[in-house]
Amino acid sequence: MANWKNLDTLKSFDDLKTVKHVDLVSAMSGENGANRVKNYSVKMAAGLSYNYAAKEVDDDVLKALEALAKEAELSEKFEALYNGEVINTGEKRMVLHQLTRGQLGENVMADGVNKRDFYLNEQKRIAEFANKVHSGEIANAKGEKFTTVVQIGIGGSDLGPRAMYLALENWARRTGNFKMEAKFISNVDPDDASAVLNGIDVAHSIFILVSKSGTTLETLTNESFVIDALKKAGLDSSKHMIAVTSETSPLAKSDNYLEAFFMDDYIGGRYSSTSGVGGAVLSLAFGPDVFAQFLDGAAEEDKLAANKNIFENPAMLDAMIGVYERNILGYGSTAVLPYSQGLSRFPAHLQQLDMESNGKSVNRFGEPINYVTGPIIFGEPGTNGQHSFYQLLHQGTDIIPLQFIGFKNSQLQNDVNIQDSTSQQKLCANVAAQIVAFACGKKDENLNKNFKGGRPSSIIIGEELNPKSLGALLSHFENKVMFQGFVWNINSFDQEGVQLGKVLAKKVLAHETDGALAEYSKLLNI
Repeated sequence: MANWKNLDTLKSFDDLKTVKHVDLVSAMSGENGANRVKNYSVKMAAGLSYNYAAKEVDDDVLKALEALAKEAELSEKFEALYNGEVINTGEKRMVLHQLTRGQLGENVMADGVNKRDFYLNEQKRIAEFANKVHSGEIANAKGEKFTTVVQIGIGGSDLGPRAMYLALENWARRTGNFKMEAKFISNVDPDDASAVLNGIDVAHSIFILVSKSGTTLETLTNESFVIDALKKAGLDSSKHMIAVTSETSPLAKSDNYLEAFFMDDYIGGRYSSTSGVGGAVLSLAFGPDVFAQFLDGAAEEDKLAANKNIFENPAMLDAMIGVYERNILGYGSTAVLPYSQGLSRFPAHLQQLDMESNGKSVNRFGEPINYVTGPIIFGEPGTNGQHSFYQLLHQGTDIIPLQFIGFKNSQLQNDVNIQDSTSQQKLCANVAAQIVAFACGKKDENLNKNFKGGRPSSIIIGEELNPKSLGALLSHFENKVMFQGFVWNINSFDQEGVQLGKVLAKKVLAHETDGALAEYSKLLNI
């Protein structure tokens, strides 16, 4: 049985405070830097690697982080999680998203069933449905094939699946795996639904309504938009819609849907890309085999997360370096910078994954804590970000750790050679240059042109962004967030902070307001 203790009660945390800080400029200059790049690297799944040479760590810091990981019993806590212990203390639930892609430990029984079998059965049902849609066995009223799939959901029902779809779209087109175009409706802003519906042929579109409870206000509102558009086109909405929901929701056995696929309360929305929430749209867009490859990559990376040796466990090592930056060095933000256009929405997904999970100020027992927890996450793909917010990253008053992601090859493999280099080489040259520029800086007597350096970063490097590497990348960050939550002794699997605004919004719509809320309602003409 793992011991759950606050970070500031651990001896190894006090010891970490006494370790000498690293001079990153010196460490990353000349041969010192070259040796660090060669040695400070950990293999990940699917041909990826995590390189932390440009982080403010050395062997002494790493040894202290290893001791902290052991005293915090990170491996034991992960083992308890995947074996079905109730880790989500706020909602008194198990945490089972890893089980959607593989079994790391014992059988997990809940609700009278083997949960691994449950997830596999839903994956099989989704695959069979997708194959029937692709073959034309399931078609529209005229017997014509569906060509577009539209996901209706918000939060974890949108951000993750949308990011994964965009990440694989170019790869799928090049490799002949592109089956259907996918669109997403999430915002309750009517312009979101209207814009999507105006840009598609609804007669050849199939819609996925994603709501675990079947009562999500934004999602049901957007469903009404879709139903209205289908009716105006003279179409039966029940022949164009499927649901991804819980078995107990009002959507589960409704005649309003062609089919319903099931998820459960043991997988939070932000962790649901490898469940039916991501499985339905990705299987329809790219085929079940591609979704299976995505799951395989995540499963391989999960196995590495179960390794008790921190130096062979990239997610744990990344997590502990992040804790060092947050709790010892005092850095409050992290920028996620993918040098891959396919990952354009990946930082947005990680914002929810990290900030909704670890944005907590009480421990897992509901007691206030006296140390900082999750950082602010933001980011954009390179090189666009270089011409946006890198000025502050290089010369601003705050030091913001950076998490780069890069691939040696492009997805479409369509390139041009200009001035003796290809576009992909220019992209990779930029990320390499940025890492060194941030770490080492550049001295100049003109202070406006002076770069102090000492800005820490890591990079995850792969051959190509494809289903397996994407699955491994997703798993890495999910497990990083999990390990950091364990260290901080917080519950990374509920999201009470999301609920208050929803409750107040319902009061506004019911005109049950007073004070400032009533005045804002008047200003907005509600």
